Amino acid sequence: MAKIVVVTSGKGGVGKTTSSAAIGTAIALRGFKTVIIDFDVGLRNLDLVLGCERRVVYDFVNVIHNEATLNQALIKDKRVDSLYILPASQTRDKDALTEAGVKKVLDDLANEHKFDYIICDSPAGIEKGAMLAMYYADEAIVVTNPEVSSVRDSDRILGILSSKAHKVEKGEGKIKEYLLLTRYAPERVAKGEMLSVEDVKDILSIPLLGVIPESKAVLKASNSGVPVSLDKESDAGQAYLDAVARFLGEDVPHRFIEEEKKGFLQRLFGRKA
Repeated sequence: MAKIVVVTSGKGGVGKTTSSAAIGTAIALRGFKTVIIDFDVGLRNLDLVLGCERRVVYDFVNVIHNEATLNQALIKDKRVDSLYILPASQTRDKDALTEAGVKKVLDDLANEHKFDYIICDSPAGIEKGAMLAMYYADEAIVVTNPEVSSVRDSDRILGILSSKAHKVEKGEGKIKEYLLLTRYAPERVAKGEMLSVEDVKDILSIPLLGVIPESKAVLKASNSGVPVSLDKESDAGQAYLDAVARFLGEDVPHRFIEEEKKGFLQRLFGRKA
């Protein structure tokens, strides 16, 4: 049975698409057949982050409107055998998505194509694409930055997940929610410039899946079309791999939360870039 996971947030620019790509890739690396769907119709970016933008012929909207089949629209990743991408349309608007159309695509991915995980990369906020990305989810990864406005908007998303999701409407239980804290810089927390992990956990009150440190590797990965979880040497890549291990039920300690203590030579000469 496929598990449908939405990667969502209230605020834009927090790293949702980067996280969707990194998490989907890391799950696929474990051998699970995984598809990532871009729900951001009109502003698609997932194909760029995954480096397959030149291979897009048909998209999610084409499939919903019976203009193409899933086999035609799905793009198989060249690096990870069990990873696929279903891109969004750049030429339509959010109204091109329909509840019935989304349900049919999700059902076909689960039943006919036998995917283990369906990752829904949601647009920010609460417009139609975001609501449909959340609606059929079994689990939600809520991405937030350690700043008040981002956390407040994420709290609103949690309210929607707990009241408007399909499972809730049908009385089938609640969506399982996780917190993914991105762009975290312990040294800035120490200076009082951003919220701490504990601050964010206290406000949102959902389990912490992972803390992704502020890292140049994230921007480099996005610009080169390579998911950062494939960069196992970077702190951010390791943090995403840790987060997916926890998501899959492993007991992995959190890293990159405390400020790194510099040795004498580092304090004297500074840290290398």
